[in-house]
Amino acid sequence: MAAAKSWDPASAPNGAGLVLGHFIASGMVNQEMLNMSKKTVSCFVNFTRLQQITNIQAEIYQKNLEIELLKLEKDTADVVHPFFLAQKCHTLQSMNNHLEAVLKEKRSLRQRLLKPMCQENLPIEAVYHRYMVHLLELAVTFIERLETHLETIRNIPHLAANLKKMNQALAKMDILVTETEELAENILKWRKQQNEVSSCIPKILAEESYLYKHDIIMPPLPFTSKVHVQTTNAK
Repeated sequence: MAAAKSWDPASAPNGAGLVLGHFIASGMVNQEMLNMSKKTVSCFVNFTRLQQITNIQAEIYQKNLEIELLKLEKDTADVVHPFFLAQKCHTLQSMNNHLEAVLKEKRSLRQRLLKPMCQENLPIEAVYHRYMVHLLELAVTFIERLETHLETIRNIPHLAANLKKMNQALAKMDILVTETEELAENILKWRKQQNEVSSCIPKILAEESYLYKHDIIMPPLPFTSKVHVQTTNAK
Protein backbone atom coordinates (compact mmCIF):
# COMPACT_ATOMS: atom_id res chain seq x y z
CA MET A 1 0.00 0.00 0.00
CA ALA A 2 1.18 3.55 -0.76
CA ALA A 3 0.26 4.94 2.69
CA ALA A 4 0.29 3.15 6.03
CA LYS A 5 -3.10 2.53 7.70
CA SER A 6 -3.40 2.60 11.48
CA TRP A 7 -5.80 -0.36 11.43
CA ASP A 8 -3.64 -2.54 9.17
CA PRO A 9 -1.28 -4.59 11.47
CA ALA A 10 0.90 -5.72 8.60
CA SER A 11 1.67 -2.20 7.35
CA ALA A 12 1.82 -0.42 10.70
CA PRO A 13 3.01 -2.71 13.54
CA ASN A 14 2.17 -0.18 16.27
CA GLY A 15 -0.11 -0.32 19.28
CA ALA A 16 -3.30 0.40 17.39
CA GLY A 17 -2.39 -2.12 14.73
CA LEU A 18 -1.71 -4.81 17.30
CA VAL A 19 -5.05 -4.15 19.00
CA LEU A 20 -6.94 -4.28 15.69
CA GLY A 21 -5.11 -7.48 14.77
CA HIS A 22 -6.12 -9.03 18.10
CA PHE A 23 -9.77 -8.01 17.52
CA ILE A 24 -9.74 -9.46 14.01
CA ALA A 25 -8.18 -12.70 15.23
CA SER A 26 -10.76 -13.04 17.97
CA GLY A 27 -13.61 -12.35 15.53
CA MET A 28 -14.85 -9.22 17.28
CA VAL A 29 -14.04 -7.04 14.20
CA ASN A 30 -14.17 -8.09 10.59
CA GLN A 31 -12.85 -6.54 7.37
CA GLU A 32 -16.24 -5.11 6.36
CA MET A 33 -16.42 -3.04 9.51
CA LEU A 34 -12.95 -1.72 8.80
CA ASN A 35 -13.95 -0.83 5.21
CA MET A 36 -17.02 1.02 6.50
CA SER A 37 -14.81 3.13 8.72
CA LYS A 38 -12.84 4.19 5.62
CA LYS A 39 -15.92 5.86 3.97
CA THR A 40 -16.17 9.62 4.14
CA VAL A 41 -18.98 10.91 6.30
CA SER A 42 -21.81 12.53 4.25
CA CYS A 43 -21.64 15.83 6.13
CA PHE A 44 -18.01 16.27 5.06
CA VAL A 45 -19.05 15.56 1.45
CA ASN A 46 -21.67 18.35 1.69
CA PHE A 47 -19.05 20.71 3.09
CA THR A 48 -16.84 19.93 0.11
CA ARG A 49 -19.65 20.56 -2.35
CA LEU A 50 -20.53 23.82 -0.60
CA GLN A 51 -16.93 24.91 -0.88
CA GLN A 52 -16.95 24.08 -4.60
CA ILE A 53 -20.19 26.02 -5.13
CA THR A 54 -18.72 28.99 -3.27
CA ASN A 55 -15.62 28.88 -5.44
CA ILE A 56 -17.72 28.68 -8.62
CA GLN A 57 -19.87 31.63 -7.51
CA ALA A 58 -16.77 33.65 -6.76
CA GLU A 59 -15.41 32.82 -10.21
CA ILE A 60 -18.73 33.83 -11.84
CA TYR A 61 -18.70 37.11 -9.93
CA GLN A 62 -15.15 37.74 -11.07
CA LYS A 63 -16.09 37.05 -14.72
CA ASN A 64 -19.11 39.36 -14.47
CA LEU A 65 -16.90 42.05 -13.04
CA GLU A 66 -14.47 41.62 -15.93
CA ILE A 67 -17.37 41.82 -18.43
CA GLU A 68 -18.62 45.05 -16.82
CA LEU A 69 -15.11 46.49 -17.01
CA LEU A 70 -14.86 45.55 -20.69
CA LYS A 71 -18.25 47.18 -21.40
CA LEU A 72 -17.17 50.31 -19.57
CA GLU A 73 -13.92 50.35 -21.52
CA LYS A 74 -15.85 49.98 -24.76
CA ASP A 75 -18.22 52.86 -23.90
CA THR A 76 -15.37 55.14 -22.88
CA ALA A 77 -12.88 53.99 -25.51
CA ASP A 78 -12.96 57.34 -27.30
CA VAL A 79 -11.97 59.03 -24.02
CA VAL A 80 -9.47 56.75 -22.36
CA HIS A 81 -8.19 54.43 -25.11
CA PRO A 82 -4.62 55.31 -26.15
CA PHE A 83 -5.40 54.98 -29.86
CA PHE A 84 -8.20 57.54 -29.76
CA LEU A 85 -6.25 59.75 -27.40
CA ALA A 86 -3.37 59.75 -29.89
CA GLN A 87 -5.75 60.78 -32.69
CA LYS A 88 -7.18 63.61 -30.57
CA CYS A 89 -3.69 64.77 -29.64
CA HIS A 90 -2.72 64.77 -33.31
CA THR A 91 -5.82 66.80 -34.22
CA LEU A 92 -5.19 69.29 -31.42
CA GLN A 93 -1.57 69.59 -32.50
CA SER A 94 -2.63 70.34 -36.09
CA MET A 95 -5.09 72.99 -34.88
CA ASN A 96 -2.41 74.48 -32.68
CA ASN A 97 0.00 74.68 -35.62
CA HIS A 98 -2.69 76.28 -37.77
CA LEU A 99 -3.48 78.88 -35.08
CA GLU A 100 0.21 79.64 -34.68
CA ALA A 101 0.51 80.19 -38.43
CA VAL A 102 -2.56 82.48 -38.35
CA LEU A 103 -1.09 84.51 -35.49
CA LYS A 104 2.21 84.85 -37.33
CA GLU A 105 0.46 86.12 -40.48
CA LYS A 106 -2.11 88.19 -38.58
CA ARG A 107 -1.15 91.51 -40.12
CA SER A 108 -1.10 90.26 -43.72
CA LEU A 109 -4.40 88.43 -43.20
CA ARG A 110 -6.01 91.58 -41.80
CA GLN A 111 -4.84 93.61 -44.77
CA ARG A 112 -6.13 90.99 -47.18
CA LEU A 113 -9.53 90.88 -45.47
CA LEU A 114 -9.80 94.65 -45.72
CA LYS A 115 -8.97 94.46 -49.43
CA PRO A 116 -11.91 93.48 -51.70
CA MET A 117 -11.67 90.03 -53.28
CA CYS A 118 -13.43 91.04 -56.51
CA GLN A 119 -11.99 89.67 -59.77
CA GLU A 120 -9.24 87.72 -58.09
CA ASN A 121 -8.28 84.08 -58.50
CA LEU A 122 -7.90 81.88 -55.47
CA PRO A 123 -5.16 79.23 -55.75
CA ILE A 124 -6.59 75.70 -55.64
CA GLU A 125 -4.59 72.54 -56.00
CA ALA A 126 -5.10 70.57 -59.19
CA VAL A 127 -6.42 67.56 -57.26
CA TYR A 128 -9.49 69.55 -56.18
CA HIS A 129 -10.33 71.18 -59.54
CA ARG A 130 -12.97 68.62 -60.52
CA TYR A 131 -14.61 68.97 -57.12
CA MET A 132 -14.69 72.75 -57.52
CA VAL A 133 -16.41 72.41 -60.91
CA HIS A 134 -19.10 70.22 -59.36
CA LEU A 135 -19.37 72.60 -56.41
CA LEU A 136 -19.86 75.61 -58.69
CA GLU A 137 -22.62 73.78 -60.61
CA LEU A 138 -24.39 73.03 -57.34
CA ALA A 139 -23.98 76.64 -56.21
CA VAL A 140 -25.46 78.01 -59.44
CA THR A 141 -28.41 75.62 -59.22
CA PHE A 142 -28.96 76.54 -55.58
CA ILE A 143 -28.88 80.27 -56.31
CA GLU A 144 -31.35 79.84 -59.20
CA ARG A 145 -33.82 77.98 -56.97
CA LEU A 146 -33.18 79.99 -53.83
CA GLU A 147 -36.09 82.40 -54.31
CA THR A 148 -38.48 79.50 -55.00
CA HIS A 149 -37.33 77.67 -51.90
CA LEU A 150 -37.68 80.80 -49.77
CA GLU A 151 -41.17 81.43 -51.12
CA THR A 152 -42.11 77.83 -50.33
CA ILE A 153 -40.81 78.23 -46.79
CA ARG A 154 -42.75 81.46 -46.37
CA ASN A 155 -45.97 79.79 -47.56
CA ILE A 156 -45.71 76.86 -45.16
CA PRO A 157 -47.60 78.65 -42.30
CA HIS A 158 -50.38 79.63 -44.75
CA LEU A 159 -50.67 76.19 -46.32
CA ALA A 160 -54.07 75.39 -44.76
CA ALA A 161 -55.56 78.70 -45.89
CA ASN A 162 -54.16 78.24 -49.40
CA LEU A 163 -55.66 74.76 -49.62
CA LYS A 164 -59.03 76.15 -48.53
CA LYS A 165 -58.84 78.86 -51.18
CA MET A 166 -57.87 76.26 -53.79
CA ASN A 167 -60.88 74.13 -52.90
CA GLN A 168 -63.15 77.16 -53.20
CA ALA A 169 -61.62 78.04 -56.57
CA LEU A 170 -62.16 74.46 -57.78
CA ALA A 171 -65.82 74.62 -56.69
CA LYS A 172 -66.28 77.92 -58.57
CA MET A 173 -64.58 76.41 -61.60
CA ASP A 174 -67.01 73.47 -61.55
CA ILE A 175 -69.94 75.94 -61.46
CA LEU A 176 -68.48 77.91 -64.36
CA VAL A 177 -67.97 74.72 -66.36
CA THR A 178 -71.61 73.76 -65.80
CA GLU A 179 -72.82 77.21 -66.83
CA THR A 180 -70.57 77.15 -69.90
CA GLU A 181 -72.00 73.80 -70.96
CA GLU A 182 -75.55 75.14 -70.58
CA LEU A 183 -74.65 78.26 -72.56
CA ALA A 184 -73.10 76.14 -75.30
CA GLU A 185 -76.28 74.06 -75.50
CA ASN A 186 -78.40 77.25 -75.75
CA ILE A 187 -76.13 78.63 -78.48
CA LEU A 188 -76.48 75.40 -80.45
CA LYS A 189 -80.26 75.53 -80.11
CA TRP A 190 -80.35 79.21 -81.19
CA ARG A 191 -78.10 78.46 -84.16
CA LYS A 192 -80.38 75.60 -85.20
CA GLN A 193 -83.40 77.91 -85.01
CA GLN A 194 -81.61 80.58 -87.03
CA ASN A 195 -80.77 78.01 -89.69
CA GLU A 196 -84.41 76.98 -89.86
CA VAL A 197 -85.53 80.61 -90.16
CA SER A 198 -82.88 81.29 -92.79
CA SER A 199 -84.05 78.32 -94.81
CA CYS A 200 -87.69 79.54 -94.64
CA ILE A 201 -87.00 83.16 -95.69
CA PRO A 202 -86.52 82.49 -99.48
CA LYS A 203 -89.75 80.52 -99.58
CA ILE A 204 -91.67 83.28 -97.78
CA LEU A 205 -90.24 85.93 -100.07
CA ALA A 206 -91.27 83.90 -103.11
CA GLU A 207 -94.79 83.55 -101.81
CA GLU A 208 -95.02 87.30 -101.11
CA SER A 209 -93.79 88.09 -104.59
CA TYR A 210 -96.40 85.80 -106.10
CA LEU A 211 -99.18 87.39 -104.07
CA TYR A 212 -97.95 90.85 -104.96
CA LYS A 213 -98.11 90.08 -108.66
CA HIS A 214 -101.70 88.83 -108.40
CA ASP A 215 -102.87 91.58 -106.01
CA ILE A 216 -103.72 89.08 -103.28
CA ILE A 217 -103.65 90.58 -99.83
CA MET A 218 -102.83 88.16 -97.05
CA PRO A 219 -102.76 88.89 -93.34
CA PRO A 220 -99.32 89.92 -92.25
CA LEU A 221 -97.08 87.25 -90.86
CA PRO A 222 -95.62 87.72 -87.42
CA PHE A 223 -92.13 88.15 -88.79
CA THR A 224 -92.90 90.45 -91.77
CA SER A 225 -91.94 94.08 -91.45
CA LYS A 226 -94.51 96.83 -90.81
CA VAL A 227 -93.18 98.83 -93.74
CA HIS A 228 -94.12 96.10 -96.19
CA VAL A 229 -97.65 95.81 -94.75
CA GLN A 230 -98.23 99.56 -95.02
CA THR A 231 -97.05 99.58 -98.65
CA THR A 232 -99.53 96.82 -99.54
CA ASN A 233 -102.42 98.69 -97.91
CA ALA A 234 -101.54 101.84 -99.77
CA LYS A 235 -101.74 100.02 -103.06
